[in-house]
Amino acid sequence: MSETEPIAKVLSTPAADALIERLRKKNGPVLFHQSGGCCDGSSPMCYPQGDFILGDQDVLLGEIDGAPFYMSPSQYEYWKHTQLIIDVVEGRGGMFSLDNGEGVRFLTRSRLFSDAEIDQLKKEGRI
Repeated sequence: MSETEPIAKVLSTPAADALIERLRKKNGPVLFHQSGGCCDGSSPMCYPQGDFILGDQDVLLGEIDGAPFYMSPSQYEYWKHTQLIIDVVEGRGGMFSLDNGEGVRFLTRSRLFSDAEIDQLKKEGRI
């Protein structure tokens, strides 16, 4: 990785990209918010853009297949040293998420950033 190449805080697999595209065709532009628990556990939730009210402090991690991906500030504080990888597995999506009823659901996988990546993110003011 070069010094000028930005480090992605969130990535998506080809399976996730395909599901995003399918949901976009049905619902128009979408966005993601990483659920912090409760009813749907800690699933990445997919909503039509404009139907989910973002908090003033929600953190934009990046985009996956052109869809913005957000997280609450308290959750970000816990996950900021981690790269999220959004994938798809068989199952039922979150009750309020657009993947519900598709026979598959989004799943968050993760990996810790390396020390070099952490240093670069700090240098860039991104954590």
